Amino acid sequence: MTPRTGQPHPTRRAAVAALAAALAGSFAAPALAASGGGRAPLRHAHAHNDYEHPHPLMDALGHGFDSVEADIWLVDGQLLVAHDAGRLDPRRTLESLYLDPLLRRVRANHGRVYRGYDLSLQLLIDIKTPGDPTYRALSRHLQRYHEMLTVAADGRVRRGAVTAAVSGDRGARAPMAAERVRHAFYDGRLDDLGTGAPASFIPLVSDDWGRHFAWRGVGPIPEHERTRLRRITATARREGRQVRFWATPDAPGPAREALWRELLAAGTGYLNTDDLAGLEAFLRAGRG
Repeated sequence: MTPRTGQPHPTRRAAVAALAAALAGSFAAPALAASGGGRAPLRHAHAHNDYEHPHPLMDALGHGFDSVEADIWLVDGQLLVAHDAGRLDPRRTLESLYLDPLLRRVRANHGRVYRGYDLSLQLLIDIKTPGDPTYRALSRHLQRYHEMLTVAADGRVRRGAVTAAVSGDRGARAPMAAERVRHAFYDGRLDDLGTGAPASFIPLVSDDWGRHFAWRGVGPIPEHERTRLRRITATARREGRQVRFWATPDAPGPAREALWRELLAAGTGYLNTDDLAGLEAFLRAGRG
């Protein structure tokens, strides 16, 4: 049948529909993130090396993550975001990729990253250049975003829509500890547990999974490793801290899910992944 005058040919309609669907898929996560709509945000979801996704920050928010990670380099006073020095781009700054879009979003959502949800998004900032000067520059940058940030002053914490945690080069610790008013918190290591360091300074401890555990998710976890994991997380909870392990197995499959289940059962604060869709599906299905 010949289509009526003024209507596109069926094959042309199909092509247009396919193109529209493809474009919608390409921009679905950023659009959802920008609006703050969609399903409830996740807990325990950390986007490792978040800036390597097609849409930094926005892809993670589109999947509902409550923690994102950005590596920073201090170059001529700018905080550039990249995994290594060979990929630095002056257009990709901490402000342009994270701080500015988060501030716009928080203002649009009446003080929340996720509209209607009282959740403080963790922005984990991994310092790649020497920690002391890099943190001092970072501190000056963060002060300009004080309205959305969690702040510590004289040991008291005022919770904001975004909580910045500083990881990476350990040289950042001394200048951070010396600040009377801080717009960021320190990401400790397991060695910081039991030392008496206040949770108002170190609310998070992160460490290399392979440094402490041999189990990679295949077969049952050895009982002595399960006991050690639960002892670590119980100590952290008593001290008011969250725990995160990096370098956990991240290839899709039963081993990864088995390890994620053990981490959640033990009370680990964040599951570390580069696979945003995979972790979202796991958590929303309640497979933990």
